[in-house]
Amino acid sequence: MNNLPTENNDLTQSIAQIIEQARKQVKQTVNSAMVQCYWDIGRLLVEDEQQGQQRAEYGKYVLQNLSERLTTMYGKGFDISNLRNMRQFYLAFPIRDTLCRELSWSHYRRLIRVEDPSARQWYLQETIEQNWSVRALDRQISVLYYERLLASQNKSVVAQEAEEKTEVLKETVQDYLRDPYILDFLNLQDKTYQESNVEQAIINNLQQFLLELGKGFAFVERQKRIRFGDEDFYIDLVFYNFKLKCFLLIDLKIGKLKHQDIGQMDTYVRLYDEQFKGEDDNPTIGLVLCSEKSEAIAKYSVLADRKQIFSAKYLPYLPTELQLQQQIEKVRALNNV
Repeated sequence: MNNLPTENNDLTQSIAQIIEQARKQVKQTVNSAMVQCYWDIGRLLVEDEQQGQQRAEYGKYVLQNLSERLTTMYGKGFDISNLRNMRQFYLAFPIRDTLCRELSWSHYRRLIRVEDPSARQWYLQETIEQNWSVRALDRQISVLYYERLLASQNKSVVAQEAEEKTEVLKETVQDYLRDPYILDFLNLQDKTYQESNVEQAIINNLQQFLLELGKGFAFVERQKRIRFGDEDFYIDLVFYNFKLKCFLLIDLKIGKLKHQDIGQMDTYVRLYDEQFKGEDDNPTIGLVLCSEKSEAIAKYSVLADRKQIFSAKYLPYLPTELQLQQQIEKVRALNNV
C-alpha cells in the first residue's frame, strides 16, 4: 500500500477531500436543521403558555407530560431541562432570521444563559466572526470578556453603548484591549515567579494567550531587539493585529506599575515605529502588563491620554465572578466611567 504510484496517492487525496467536504456539509445541514427545530419547539411552547395566561403549573405539568411523550416517541433529548432550554432559546432569539447556521445548539445553549441582551448579542457576533468553539465561548463568557472590554473603554464609547444597546462596539484601540487579563491557564501557582517565567509560560500556551488577548492578533517575536545609539533594548513580546493594522508591544512586569515602566514603553513604541513600522501600518501600541496597577500613575502620566500607551493588570488565577466584577468596577472608577 505504501508503494502506490504517486498519481494514485494524489487521486486518493483528492477523493478524500471531497468526502470530508461532503461530511462537513452534511454535519452543518443537520446542525442547522436541529437548531431550527429547537427554535420552533420553543416558539410553540411560548405560544401555548401565553394562551394559558402563563399558568404557574405550566412548567410542572405540561412540560412533564410533554417530555414523557416525546421521549417515548423520539428517545433522549427531550427531558424537561432541554425543553426549558428550547423555550428560553426562542425568548432570547425571537427572530428566526437572526439565527446563524454555523453555530451549534451547544453554542446557543450557552448564549441563552447570558442575561444581558447587549452582551448576548455581542458574544453571538464575536463567536461568528472569531469562529469560537463552544469551549472558547464558554471561557469568554465565564471571564466576563464583554464587561472587561466595556470597563477598558473611555467614557464616551461606553455612553454610546448604553444608548445603542444592540449596536456592536465600534472598533477602536480600546476595543481590542481589556483589563484585567485572566492568565489562569499559565499555571503560575508559585508566587515567587519572575517576569521571565511569565513570558515563557505565555509562549508555551500561545494559543490560549491569543484567545485571551482578543481578536485579530498574531504572534510576531519574543525578546525583540531594538537599537538606540550604542544601546540595545529588548521587548518582551511583539504581536500584530490584522484588523487594526498595527503592532502591539507587551512589556511584562511583576509587582506595582511604576513611572519608569511607562517611560520605557513610550521609548519602545517610538523606536519601533521608527525602525519597523511599515508605510501601511498604523502607529504601534504599547501595553504594560503588570500584576498590580497604580491609580496615581494611570492618572498623572501619558496613560491618561489613552492614545498609544496602555497598562493593564493580569491575574494568574481564575477569580470568582464577584471578584472579577469588583476588578471591573475598579477599572471603571479609574477611568471615570
